[in-house]
Amino acid sequence: MHTATVLGPIQSASTPACRLVVREQKGLAEVFEFITAGLEIGQQVVAMAGPNFLKDIAQGLSENGLRPEVLLRSGRLIFLTAPECLPQLVLPKDILKRGSLRLNGSVLRWVTDWSWAYGNGNSAATILGYQHQVHDFVRSLTRLSLCTVQCDKLARNSLLAMMAEHRRAARAS
Repeated sequence: MHTATVLGPIQSASTPACRLVVREQKGLAEVFEFITAGLEIGQQVVAMAGPNFLKDIAQGLSENGLRPEVLLRSGRLIFLTAPECLPQLVLPKDILKRGSLRLNGSVLRWVTDWSWAYGNGNSAATILGYQHQVHDFVRSLTRLSLCTVQCDKLARNSLLAMMAEHRRAARAS
């Protein structure tokens, strides 16, 4: 059975805050729901995560009848591999200098999985800095975003810091 804790508001056109999902098991039901809902109505979806998570997304989309290789090629789905992609998110405002990130002008959904950061031995301050930068960048592009993390990689103080960052991002909008 899949269980997760959803922290933060459900996204709507007027809700600027990023929804936070802390996954208690490896299931990705909320993530797939968020991604497929966007793809089905023609939105572009960007997923920033570690390589294993991105592979799981591609596999799940395939199992649900979607063709991730076609979506990736067409730019409807963009995978950004963390942490390698982080520098391109903080480059100067010229979006065309952002490497693989090519936004096509449609409404955008953004998914970030932070499990890679908590599983890599990064300090809490470093991860919080990453989250702050990513939230500021994403907020400049879209109001439809979701952050997720596998809870077995997350200490209580890290969860509290992550929740505080999501509240900060919501207030800054």
